[in-house]
Amino acid sequence: MNETVENKAVEATEEKKSLNFIEQFVEQDLAEGKNGGRLQTRFPPEPNGYLHIGHAKAICMDFGIAERYNGVCNLRFDDTNPTKEDVEYVDAIRQDIEWLGFHWGNIYYASDYFEKLYAFAERLINEGRAYVDEQTAEQIAAQKGTPTVPGTESPYRNRPIAESLDLFHRMNAGEFEEGAMTLRAKIDMASSNMHFRDPIIYRIIKYPHHRTGNKWNVYPMYDFAHGQSDYFEGVTHSICTLEFEVHRPLYNYFIDLLKTDDYRPRQIEFNRLNLTYTMMSKRKLLQLVKEGHVRGWDDPRMPTICGYRRRGYTPEAIRAFIDKIGYTKYDGIIDVALLEHAVREDLNRTATRASAVLHPVKLIITNYPEDRVEEMEAVNNPEDSNAGVHTIPFSRELWIEQEDFMEDAPNKFFRMTPGREVRLKSAYIVKCTGCKKATDGSIEEIYAEYDPDTRTGLPGSNRKVKGTIHWVSAHHCTQAEVRLYDRLFTDENPSEVKDKTLPELLNPESLQVLHRCYIEPFIANAKVGDKFQFQRIGYFAVDSDSKPGALVFNRTVSLKDSWKKEQNK
Repeated sequence: MNETVENKAVEATEEKKSLNFIEQFVEQDLAEGKNGGRLQTRFPPEPNGYLHIGHAKAICMDFGIAERYNGVCNLRFDDTNPTKEDVEYVDAIRQDIEWLGFHWGNIYYASDYFEKLYAFAERLINEGRAYVDEQTAEQIAAQKGTPTVPGTESPYRNRPIAESLDLFHRMNAGEFEEGAMTLRAKIDMASSNMHFRDPIIYRIIKYPHHRTGNKWNVYPMYDFAHGQSDYFEGVTHSICTLEFEVHRPLYNYFIDLLKTDDYRPRQIEFNRLNLTYTMMSKRKLLQLVKEGHVRGWDDPRMPTICGYRRRGYTPEAIRAFIDKIGYTKYDGIIDVALLEHAVREDLNRTATRASAVLHPVKLIITNYPEDRVEEMEAVNNPEDSNAGVHTIPFSRELWIEQEDFMEDAPNKFFRMTPGREVRLKSAYIVKCTGCKKATDGSIEEIYAEYDPDTRTGLPGSNRKVKGTIHWVSAHHCTQAEVRLYDRLFTDENPSEVKDKTLPELLNPESLQVLHRCYIEPFIANAKVGDKFQFQRIGYFAVDSDSKPGALVFNRTVSLKDSWKKEQNK
């Protein structure tokens, strides 16, 4: 084998190794010409809440694999429970998918197939494969048995076909109350797979549907609607999370009863995303919203996609994070620090640098002329040579961070303290000469003298000092509100905590609002969603609560990267 051919073989092998197990299945199916060589996936959210970061993993798989293999991914809303669904959620889901950078082929709804599903249910009744049960949900559950003990047959299991068919029609006509009857598939009450023990496939719900109104009084269960909807649409690969692995035999069972040729969708399961200090349950997230523990679904502390967007996360960062964690067949929990690491990496490349002082104290440079103002040059982004520069006004009175001054400092404190020099970033070296205190002992003002020969860019600027601090001019800056966010939950795995209520799991320090912060004039006209690195502090984004002349900034992440630090140990 010559060197060129050998190199190509090595590259091909490395490419093959990089495929996840789902991609390997897909390539195998395409190579074998299954389903006419087509690739069609779907993303099927229920419109009963806002999408969270766990859904982002499914979105990246469903849409990403279709993109990679020139297939199509459709968006299908699983709208089979009208009591929990709303058009608000439909619109939000569409927005989130587009924000992540994906595009669907078509939009479908499970309700598009209600007629077909109802007809299929009638067929099952006529074939003796389904019956109407009048037992309560509790009675049905009690008769299911256990994985090692067979279930007990319903007393209605062998009722006449005509009777079940008539009752099913009357259920849909609204003659019976919710819970009075269900339609169950007649399969095997002794099956080792509990899902085969005569599962409920239709229940009565008397509630207006957001698309079909009051047309239906019976609605299909997920296990009955999902696989059949895949089949009606022509889905080739139905990719879902691991909890549906035990549902797959039932998925295949119903499709086997439907299929008329060689076509059939293939269900493949992957591990769901679990993050430390994060709750993924839509029911629990809805509780947080309804009880007022957060400021809505897009509260920047929420793990919703819209929450991350408002906080300042980028779609590129979320997709990079999903790519880093990959897809496996094993559930686990991912350190949220890895997600924060991904957004830091992206914002480091793209965010504009700016100066902001969050906890201000005044610094007066006593030997600087009172009426003098200089324009100091600052680089917009050192990672991007095309980002340009901007100017910062420098004057006699500045704001600096309170933590950058210490009156009685230890030797290793390299910021401002009496008798020592420090550089003001992009400006001069100054020497602290003292401070003024209030009656309570707090620092009111700090005094320093500057060395005029040390302006950044001048020959004297090469003189080295150990500390550099940022600042803004007191008479040229703009006041802003800054919101500092921390993790919403105090427990590493809040979903597994059983001895606390949801409110007891919450971190009381998850939000700190700072009303008196100062930003340089360069960013005073920033727009909602604009992102900045506040130098030496962290990454911030302009919040939607902002108004002209009254900006509000959300801290996206701090500069400290705990995940990267752990990897370098």
